[in-house]
Amino acid sequence: MKNISIVTPCYNEEENVEELYRQVKLCMDQLPNYSYEHIFIDNASKDSTVAILKKIASKDLKVKIIVNARNFGHIRSPYHALLQASGEAVILLVADLQDPPTMIKDFIGKWEEGYKVVLGVKTQSEESAPMFAIRKMYYNFINRVSEIELTKNNTGFGLYDQKVIEILRGIDDPYPYFRGLISDIGFESYKIEYVQPVRKRGITKNNFYTLYDIAMLGITNHSKVPLRIAAMLGFAMSAVSLLVAIIYFLAKVFFWSYFSVGVAPLVIGLFLFSSVQLFFIGIIGEYIGSIHTQVLKRPLVIERERVNFQQDHPYFLYNLAKSEIATSSSD
Repeated sequence: MKNISIVTPCYNEEENVEELYRQVKLCMDQLPNYSYEHIFIDNASKDSTVAILKKIASKDLKVKIIVNARNFGHIRSPYHALLQASGEAVILLVADLQDPPTMIKDFIGKWEEGYKVVLGVKTQSEESAPMFAIRKMYYNFINRVSEIELTKNNTGFGLYDQKVIEILRGIDDPYPYFRGLISDIGFESYKIEYVQPVRKRGITKNNFYTLYDIAMLGITNHSKVPLRIAAMLGFAMSAVSLLVAIIYFLAKVFFWSYFSVGVAPLVIGLFLFSSVQLFFIGIIGEYIGSIHTQVLKRPLVIERERVNFQQDHPYFLYNLAKSEIATSSSD
């Protein structure tokens, strides 16, 4: 009997976690040839999410809980949970029910056909049309500038073979762009299209900053194009500036009495070049910030507690091996 791990990151999802648990259980009960574990990683919720999960876990040992010491963000926490999975295949499924649990059966079917990666791709969304259009524009943009081909309209929802998870453990990235890493690994993926349903309970925890953060992470991790545009544009604007300066000089020499240089071109030029410089300094800052995060090498999360995990769980052994290697290196 093959074991499937289902990983669900959550933060203040008290209205959804119990319904998600029921839907996942119903789906897996229809697959009697598979055992499963359902790992919830809670990012220090301020509502009753953890209490509800503990109540479920006390009745169902298949439900396992990781509670973070604080909110470590929407990038680090889900990735950490994926690395804890012991199943032969791992499914990432968010808690807001906007990724349909009914697709689990389809994911497993394609995995059994030999695909190491099976992804859910949103063709449409029943939520905000402008936001979906902006996301689509972003995916198109990052695919154009990226050094690898990234999957459009995929938020990470999908199935990943344990071999893929083992590779991710070896990469040991402290602030990963998960979707980019999956494309970078290079396994052929099968894409299953779906229409994203509207969120029925609760509100989204994403805001402008979190969306901007993940967007910039995708660009800085997988493209040098913005830096090269900055260099090329700087050279081009320098050439244009020199040409304009020569034209102004010649015009003043030949039409001294009639041609007035004026203050307006100087002011406009000053503001133009200042704004361009600030924009590209910001781009360079994003790359430096990404390097800084990698150099710090902080852990993905710090856990406050675990529920229903066994001491022979593969990731306990993995962490034990890492700690022994670190200890021997320091000696």
